[in-house]
Amino acid sequence: MAQPRISAYLPPDIDPTKAALAFGRRALPKLNEELQSPELLTQQRALVALCDLVHDPEKVYQAIALGFLDTLKALLVHQDQTVRQKTTEVLSVMALHSIGREGLIRRGVISALAGLLDDPADICRKNTHQVFDMLARLPEGAGGVLQAGLIPPLVLKLETELDEIQELILGTLSNCLRVEVSEALAAGAVPVLKEKLSHPSTAIRSKAAWVLLEISSHAQGKIAVVEEEVIPALLSLLEDTQPEAQVNSAGALMFALVTPQGRSSAMGAAAIPPLLALVAEETSPARLNAIKALTLLAELPAGRQTLLEHRDTFLRCLEDPSEAVQRAAEIAIAVIDWKP
Repeated sequence: MAQPRISAYLPPDIDPTKAALAFGRRALPKLNEELQSPELLTQQRALVALCDLVHDPEKVYQAIALGFLDTLKALLVHQDQTVRQKTTEVLSVMALHSIGREGLIRRGVISALAGLLDDPADICRKNTHQVFDMLARLPEGAGGVLQAGLIPPLVLKLETELDEIQELILGTLSNCLRVEVSEALAAGAVPVLKEKLSHPSTAIRSKAAWVLLEISSHAQGKIAVVEEEVIPALLSLLEDTQPEAQVNSAGALMFALVTPQGRSSAMGAAAIPPLLALVAEETSPARLNAIKALTLLAELPAGRQTLLEHRDTFLRCLEDPSEAVQRAAEIAIAVIDWKP
């Protein structure tokens, strides 16, 4: 079902051109004073002006040095929606710059933003998740999200949030679960992600497969993916029209098939034909992952017997421009040709 786009429009009385701004080096100190003003309209206008300024990384550096982040953290719990909206927007713009990301992580902004997961304003929640998504791309940021205990609530939000926000949550989870998966597994992430593999949104399907790829790279995750019968859903995604979805699903399968249970489940779900179709498609970016997944299936007698009939498909891969694909094909052929 189609969802309305989240609007970032402000009330008509918030006109940044009416803000009393100083120019040059004094602009930011003046704004910091205005942000702490008891007058609501002054705060709102100062935030609009600040949001424009922090597109410049030099201004971000100066704002952090002047202590703006402590002021902004205090404004996150403001009763006025416009103040919260523009505060989260300022933080999301700052997170676009490396100096901003480092400052936000150091000053504990992740924990401060956690309280906005249930904000009644869609735009506030979207801005909050944009910050999480950007910060989690750094190891320190992913660690900060984990330390703040945000993984279980993020998993829960996948079932209730708007599609735009779900995409951001999946981006955050993909980076955090590369580090640690136990909390996500305990929160029931795998069945939730399995459901997202058939979501109408291409981006959500692809990102859900990406998160499952990260989960299945861990020993605990491999077990969960098999037990929750995710492999058939991943196989169906191999035929998706989005190449990225194919790459991510083939990658998740590649990790899941490392276990005997995973290989058995894949054979029962007739995994070989769709994987072979990707290998035969010379322009497919999922080709490498598909070859590696089939190599694991070739370790089973039934898989080896089936793949012997398609040996030529792998031989053609030896001429692929990618050295990684060539090497994977060599290994696959060696496994297929092995005789006990």
